[in-house]
Amino acid sequence: MRILIVEDEKSLADIIKKGLEEEGYAVDVAYDGENGLFMAENEPSDIIILDIMLPIVDGITILKSIRKAGIKTPVLMLTAKDAVMDKVSGLDSGADDYLIKPFHFEELLARMRALLRRASEVKSSVIEIGDLVIDTASHQVRRSGGPILLSSKEYALLEYMAVNRDKVLNRTALTEHLYDQNFDLDSNVIDVFINRIRNKIDRGSKQKLIHTLRGAGYMLKG
Repeated sequence: MRILIVEDEKSLADIIKKGLEEEGYAVDVAYDGENGLFMAENEPSDIIILDIMLPIVDGITILKSIRKAGIKTPVLMLTAKDAVMDKVSGLDSGADDYLIKPFHFEELLARMRALLRRASEVKSSVIEIGDLVIDTASHQVRRSGGPILLSSKEYALLEYMAVNRDKVLNRTALTEHLYDQNFDLDSNVIDVFINRIRNKIDRGSKQKLIHTLRGAGYMLKG
């Protein structure tokens, strides 16, 4: 999954970025509202973490602009403690949730997972596709009851495909949701990861879950 952080407090933004990357997310960061608005409008994201108090362009203005442009990406607003009107303004402007600073990183992760479920057809933290079980909270994967060990990027790719089960996902879409804006979209890394995951998920099983649609992309289907 790819996350956009718009936060002018650089130390906080960098801490969140590092934590999310350790969880397997691809992360873009903007340290002011102007760059944040540009990235929100032009770079694909699965969630936007948006501070309200930003230089140049404030968070509420960014939120109103992207909603007016038809961008439905879930937005998690960051607000100061006891800033009730900020919460009200954010929610009224199209925010999906808010988090009060300071906050625990685990709460941020939990709220992000909830927003991702809300935005997809998956409503549980545990995704089941045939005998494949993916726990999005613990990042544990099992098939036929047996554990499957995946790298952080392999897990992130599998989870994204699971959230979008039964949908054909082309290489560009998969790359954009796995890596930040600096990654080379012409790389064949997705094919490499798909082969690795397929060897771990499908090897020895009669029912194949990862399907290749020649010229179109890949699909996870049970």
